[in-house]
Amino acid sequence: MKSTKKQTPAPKPATKKASVTEKKRVMESLESVMDPELHMSIVDLGLVYDVTIAANKKTTVLMTLTTLGCPLFPMIEQDIHNKLYQIGMKDVKVDLTFDPPWSMERMTERAKATLGI
Repeated sequence: MKSTKKQTPAPKPATKKASVTEKKRVMESLESVMDPELHMSIVDLGLVYDVTIAANKKTTVLMTLTTLGCPLFPMIEQDIHNKLYQIGMKDVKVDLTFDPPWSMERMTERAKATLGI
């Protein structure tokens, strides 16, 4: 008699870290998001602290602002969403933190040179 037992495939992990290449693509895309006042990349300004990407491309950007209560954050947030959706990221979330607080030391050399620092 033949066994009719069904084999169920092993479940896939709920989350998987994104590849280095995928995270690099996200960071490159974020380089095109400009601070509306300084007209510089939020990456060059050191505002992006971390990016996490789940297996389903759910993306979270952890960032800060140069000043607490910046009224231009909604513009920056919308631009982040637009840029990341364009490269296939899904369910983009932007988390703000002020710990650690932003300082000019976080800026790239390119940003410092542009601002004459």
